[in-house]
Amino acid sequence: MKKILVPKMAVVGVGLIGGSLSLALKAAGAVGEVVGVGRGLANLEKALELGVVDSYTQDLAEGVAGADLVFLATPVLTLTQVAAACAPHLKPGAILTDGGSVKGSVAREIEPLMPQGVHFVPGHPIAGTENSGAEAAFATLYHGRRCILTPTATTDPAALDLVRRVWEIAGSEVVMMDVEKHDRILAAISHLPHMVAYSLVNAVGSYDRYEENILEYSAGGFRDFTRIASSDPTMWRDIALTNRDALLEMMERCEAFFAELKEDVRNGEGEKLYEFFLRSKELRDAILK
Repeated sequence: MKKILVPKMAVVGVGLIGGSLSLALKAAGAVGEVVGVGRGLANLEKALELGVVDSYTQDLAEGVAGADLVFLATPVLTLTQVAAACAPHLKPGAILTDGGSVKGSVAREIEPLMPQGVHFVPGHPIAGTENSGAEAAFATLYHGRRCILTPTATTDPAALDLVRRVWEIAGSEVVMMDVEKHDRILAAISHLPHMVAYSLVNAVGSYDRYEENILEYSAGGFRDFTRIASSDPTMWRDIALTNRDALLEMMERCEAFFAELKEDVRNGEGEKLYEFFLRSKELRDAILK
């Protein structure tokens, strides 16, 4: 018989991230009951129909009451507000955790809101697709992916251990990391690529030399490269605003390399172009190995 690790879990924001964690824990028999909490009734009804949650409510206080674990899977800019609304209704011993991809501001703002005996564990599963909503959730999203937990000096060790086990059961490799290091690394490997993809689609989509929309001619390469530009605009607006300093640092680094490439193209520097492309290829290939 499978052991239930979390008797009752509330998922606030039943979309790809929250819904997939629920499905993973259900598949493993690690959760007893999952309550979905959200504003969109149609999405909550779909989550219930698909078995992503066992019940749902649009009332946050009702949804988190009695929960052993509350997972916040809402846009980054809403996390503090949602946590503040949850806090008075969390039972003693409850654990609040999140899936936001920016951790510095989240940890600073949410931790002081926790009542005595309630614990907050900041987290970030590094996984996702360009799709959203309960229909996008699937149980294996986190298999073979990393989940970064960013405990602070006051994080409860037992709460941290439970959240670690939750993500391991979901299929993730769990990594502990300082919040500032997390935000700078994610600015480089996740946030910057999204900014580049959004910029590229806007640049090509606004090209007006010809009457037709040249995006209609895009093939596999362009579509693969810009897939992430189909991601949720609200989420990425929030990330850009909350991780501003680290993101700007990486955008400026990218601009410097792009400027170098631009000058090599302008000046017909074939050898320099080859070296630039070769260096990039070797770095990219190393990731696959």
